[in-house]
Amino acid sequence: MRQGSARALDVIGTLARFGLAGIWLVSGVLKAADPDQTYIAVRAYDVLPTSGVAVVADVLPWLEIALGLLLLVGVGTRLVAGLSAAVLLVFMAGVVQAWARGLAIDCGCFGGGGQVAPEETEYGLELLRDTGFLLLAAWLLVRPRTLFALDDRLESRPVVRSGEGRN
Repeated sequence: MRQGSARALDVIGTLARFGLAGIWLVSGVLKAADPDQTYIAVRAYDVLPTSGVAVVADVLPWLEIALGLLLLVGVGTRLVAGLSAAVLLVFMAGVVQAWARGLAIDCGCFGGGGQVAPEETEYGLELLRDTGFLLLAAWLLVRPRTLFALDDRLESRPVVRSGEGRN
């Protein structure tokens, strides 16, 4: 591959990484800022027992923030992209089941969430948007090399084993 082509792919990957990081950070911070509303949003999907709703509502914002921070600095990019894809697929499954069951809810993806009037649901748009996010994660799974990532620095450090390098 020519150097210019590789550089262009690195730029695309960097944009994908920063974009996905931004999505996770905004989503997580909005949920963390309003834990009661996050609980209402998770409960509205009507798939978990009350204790499960509480666990998901408590953990989800911090998981999203962690994914966002790791992507922002570029640590474990391929692994974090895989985890992002898995979380997005779970979110998409939640939206699909809500739609199929005739629930009228806002996904709560970026704060808010819960019951809405049936004409206010936007399941198709939510799935389309999440498919776009999933494509960003897929790009990083296939080609995790990006600019300004700590992955490069961490991978290029020499490994010193016990007893080596000593006189």
